[in-house]
Amino acid sequence: MYLHLGQDVLVLLDEVVGIFDIENSSLAKSTRNYLAEAEKNKKVINVSSEMPKSFIVCEINGRETVYVSQISSQTLKKRAGFIDGISL
Repeated sequence: MYLHLGQDVLVLLDEVVGIFDIENSSLAKSTRNYLAEAEKNKKVINVSSEMPKSFIVCEINGRETVYVSQISSQTLKKRAGFIDGISL
């Protein structure tokens, strides 16, 4: 099954490591550092044409990719259904 992240971007549910609320998560310095490092290493794909609300960490073919989406983490969770191991 696939998860629609916005802007015609789909990922396999098996590739999703975590779905995070960008506003709450970015309060922590470690999260800000993680996102900055991912951006620096060109691992971030922005699929948001509006204010970002969530970021999704995926492992695709052994490579970590971070998607930034305008869709809320709660909506993405509902779209994904219940998946063991996904953090919100």
